[in-house]
Amino acid sequence: MDLKEKLRHVQDFPKEGIDFIDITTVLQDPKALEQSILEMKKLAEELGDFDMIVGPESRGFIFGAPLAYAMGKGFAPIRKKGKLPYRTVGIKYDLEYGTDELEIHEDAIKPGQRVLVVDDLLATGGTTHANVKLVEKLGGEVVGLVFFIELSYLHGREKLEGYSVRSVVSF
Repeated sequence: MDLKEKLRHVQDFPKEGIDFIDITTVLQDPKALEQSILEMKKLAEELGDFDMIVGPESRGFIFGAPLAYAMGKGFAPIRKKGKLPYRTVGIKYDLEYGTDELEIHEDAIKPGQRVLVVDDLLATGGTTHANVKLVEKLGGEVVGLVFFIELSYLHGREKLEGYSVRSVVSF
């Protein structure tokens, strides 16, 4: 099955000029969802052994948790400031229209653990770069980054230079 063809494009969402790529059409189709996780698993296996998967809210949870289950790994969520219930470590990062802050539980990653970052989409790379820095702040080693979709025309890989980046579908 061609997963790229299963994705729905929504023009002018969330604002005019944006071609939003909607993953819900893949999530609603059991075979497409299974294939997306299996293909992400293959990409993750190419990166070698690792201990944990982290994924940012909310769509990183959608792909990261089932991938962790399929690979027999743990999963740790990265969330916006104030959303996690235990003590956290945070990082501020720049957006094109301001700043944001992400957090992870302070005990989610142990020093020296090898970590895979998983998300639904790589666009400009800013949020992913912040995810990587959070993992490293806790002493984790990022073995690579796996995405379901990559918007290669936004050059997100450039912001992630030095890290192994893999994606299932590219536009």
